[in-house]
Amino acid sequence: MGAGSGIEALRGGLVVSCQAPADSPLHEPSVIAAIALASQNQGAVGVRIDTPAHVAAVRQRVQVPIIGLWKRQLDGCDVYITPQFQHAAAIAQAGADIIAIDATLRPRPDGETVASLIQKIHADLGKPVMADVDTLESAIAAAAAGADLVGTTLYGYTAETRHLKPPGFDLLSQLCKTLSIPAICEGGIASPAMARTALDLGAFSVVVGTAITGIDLQVKAYCEELRRDSAAEC
Repeated sequence: MGAGSGIEALRGGLVVSCQAPADSPLHEPSVIAAIALASQNQGAVGVRIDTPAHVAAVRQRVQVPIIGLWKRQLDGCDVYITPQFQHAAAIAQAGADIIAIDATLRPRPDGETVASLIQKIHADLGKPVMADVDTLESAIAAAAAGADLVGTTLYGYTAETRHLKPPGFDLLSQLCKTLSIPAICEGGIASPAMARTALDLGAFSVVVGTAITGIDLQVKAYCEELRRDSAAEC
């Protein structure tokens, strides 16, 4: 799948983030692939997948574009979404069409920068880059560095934005008005109506994760609410 067609296929549609906590029984390549296929069958225009093993399993079962990433916690570094080129390369090798990276202004390991990482992904892997950002400033910098699309993914998850709660509709509006590259709304979308609002604000597409595929978190939230005022147990 070519870079242009991969991005264009996402226009105006739903991208389902098919992920599960590492300690969940759902954190199995075959299970993630089944969830991805179910999403495609019901009309999702793309999927967002973490880890090379999961990307490879999903690639065998779906035809829609895969936004791939690899969450890695590195000592002394807050950046964890595809932090280094080696992680991007592994995701690309596994079959991802688009590589998602943390594109905040936070320091990266080994002196790498957002600009150098994007350049190397383009040159060595031939893949478009989705820049996961937290602020307009980081989005502008990512676009200037050559990012092919940006997402509101890290709004509310960095020191600068932790006082804010997703969805970042305010940030999304700013991105759509300021940037010439596609802006994707990701994070905090909890209903079809909210997804529609994101598109109405100018989002190129909408990524939904927990509200659709987050079984562990959803069940936990329901059970905690039921226990709050009673002795009921699940």
